[in-house]
Amino acid sequence: MSSFLTDLEIANQANKKHINDIAKQIDVPEEALIVYGNDKAKINYDFLDKCKDKKDGKLILVTAISPTPAGEGKTTTSVGLVDGLCHNGKKAMICLREPSLGPCFGMKGGAAGGGYAQVVPMTDINLHFTGDFHAIGAAHNLLSALIDNHIHWENDLNIDPRRITWKRVVDMNDRSLRDITCGLGGTGNGIPRQSGFDITVASEIMAVFCLASDLEDLENRIGNIVFAYTRKLEPVRVHQLKAQGALTALLRDAFQPNLVQTLENNPALMHGGPFANIAHGCNSVIATKTALKLADYVVTEAGFGADLGAEKFFDIKCRKAGLSPDAVVLVATTKALKMHGGVKKEDLKEENIDAVKEGCKNLAKHIRNIGHFGVPVTVAINEFYTDTENEHQAIIDFCKNLNVVCKISSHWENGGAGASDLATHVADLVDSSESSFRTLYDDEMSLWDKTRHIARTIYGAEDILADKRVRDKFAQFEKEGFGKYPICMAKTQYSFSTDPLLMGAPTGHDVPIREVRLCSGAEFIVVVCGAIMTMPGLPRKPASEAIGVDKDKNIEGLF
Repeated sequence: MSSFLTDLEIANQANKKHINDIAKQIDVPEEALIVYGNDKAKINYDFLDKCKDKKDGKLILVTAISPTPAGEGKTTTSVGLVDGLCHNGKKAMICLREPSLGPCFGMKGGAAGGGYAQVVPMTDINLHFTGDFHAIGAAHNLLSALIDNHIHWENDLNIDPRRITWKRVVDMNDRSLRDITCGLGGTGNGIPRQSGFDITVASEIMAVFCLASDLEDLENRIGNIVFAYTRKLEPVRVHQLKAQGALTALLRDAFQPNLVQTLENNPALMHGGPFANIAHGCNSVIATKTALKLADYVVTEAGFGADLGAEKFFDIKCRKAGLSPDAVVLVATTKALKMHGGVKKEDLKEENIDAVKEGCKNLAKHIRNIGHFGVPVTVAINEFYTDTENEHQAIIDFCKNLNVVCKISSHWENGGAGASDLATHVADLVDSSESSFRTLYDDEMSLWDKTRHIARTIYGAEDILADKRVRDKFAQFEKEGFGKYPICMAKTQYSFSTDPLLMGAPTGHDVPIREVRLCSGAEFIVVVCGAIMTMPGLPRKPASEAIGVDKDKNIEGLF
């Protein structure tokens, strides 16, 4: 069945309900919706305000082992889990991030799930959706234009053009834009200077968008962004340009969460989309908090492996938003575990119990890492048709030795019914267990010590390494009053180390720090490690080669 259909073909056959009917399932009236066609809508501010005093439901985080080319299916499992909860009669909904165009046309594909565990409309979600990313990019680049315009005229703020930290953004993988020279062409075209582009998901506007609690908080955070320094090394903030109002105006409509549905017509909020390898990797606080008021069980996900997405979910999002998660579901596949165990991608179809057991070292490290945060954890194996019972049993036995329950879930092939057993266990876990959630480090630790603590505790590193320039940046941020900020690590998602080829659960390695960036609006410090880029490039054969419009004017080739 599903093996003969692509994700897009399955999505195109979806029996979607009108978005008004989806809203009714979570007691959202029609007048609270800003409708985009029949199958997507935003929830308006008036209703969001009315929800604030309602009791919160249970919050379940879905994360994963270190990603591999074999795939793990974290979003797919998130959708399957919420469909499984609803299948079992629970009032549940899901909160996800919006996909970026960069991976869609690059190599990772979309972010709407897969098989029979998807959110729809799949093409809209993976392309322009409701325009949120365009609004975020426009707001970011408006600030870029205002900065250059200010310098072009009298430069009353005495901005040093050599010390502008604010780049431009575009929602596409474009390595040619990483480093640019702008302002060429004479006096009428501004002041020549070096700059560059990041991908939109790495924008501080995106981070602020996803961490702000309401529109007023959004504007205040934008106003607090430090975008440059004077010749006297004094920080210059957005509010000094009087730009926060205009940027907020561009984001006003986008800041309202987007309501869509799963293939099984269960409600889903998709809002915001920072990457977890170069940003904090979580959907918006406003969407998560809204969902907690509307459902008894809320499933959300954090990007890439638990060493990145989950750590940032706990240490940044939960810390800033006052959230306390009730359980964690850690996703793996037998294929991915075999890759971590040393098997080549072309050999993954063959049963290999020894490789599974070896790969489970990566799984074990993630389980232990989650334990540092005091949240109950269960393991979900996203079942694939090449899996064998012996491989499944090896994983179950391995988890049992760690006192962790492992459930095999066939949601990719069977939707909510295939995740029913997993959903039953997760509901029992959150209902019967008491989370003792805590962050990994205290606000009072120095920025250097916070970074080292993450590297040693979460990554299994021996130490962190940095030259004097980077160390001085840490000291500078401390001196400027940013020492209490959490750390947002930017590193490869493929390994606990900074070497993407070092799989499994390596120990004793060092984490080299290349750059440190201040995000004073988002209120965290980005620590850039190894060779990770905040503007990705396209692969040799980008996914765009297979994407197009057929003779019936339907989009094809998305995955």
